[in-house]
Amino acid sequence: MPVTSYAIAIGSNRPGAHGRPEAEVRAAVATLGTVIAMSPVIATPPLGPSSRRFANAVALLESAESPADLLARLKKIERGFGRRPGRRWGARVIDLDIVLWSGGIHAESGLTIPHPAFRTRRFVLDPLLALAPDWRDPVTGFTMRQLAARARAVDRRPRRS
Repeated sequence: MPVTSYAIAIGSNRPGAHGRPEAEVRAAVATLGTVIAMSPVIATPPLGPSSRRFANAVALLESAESPADLLARLKKIERGFGRRPGRRWGARVIDLDIVLWSGGIHAESGLTIPHPAFRTRRFVLDPLLALAPDWRDPVTGFTMRQLAARARAVDRRPRRS
């Protein structure tokens, strides 16, 4: 398989062997291989029932791995960091998700690229915007710049009670 680019979302909201969540994110990036860029690590509120804030970042990497092979490697890294199956959106030492790849759209059992929810998640879009503002979502055709602007506009809308 030719070398392709992947955008990997990284999150942590629980200390682990490497220290605080920010250190877990940086340590996970160091295990990814050929990282061509990493966003700043940002602190974000939790999604779902967790009460712990997250440290989030995005890394761009190049790999000759297929999406399925990369996913298997990411899951192995998560297990190595102490991640165990548990409650959805609960506390976790590390979470590694394939958000985009230069191959466009990919769908198979257990893996959909682009990540189905990334378009509304500022904790993914903001770091991705810092790295690849012109990368186009192969589903919508929007750039990361456009998707981030849309997500910010939604966040600014007045809430109805």
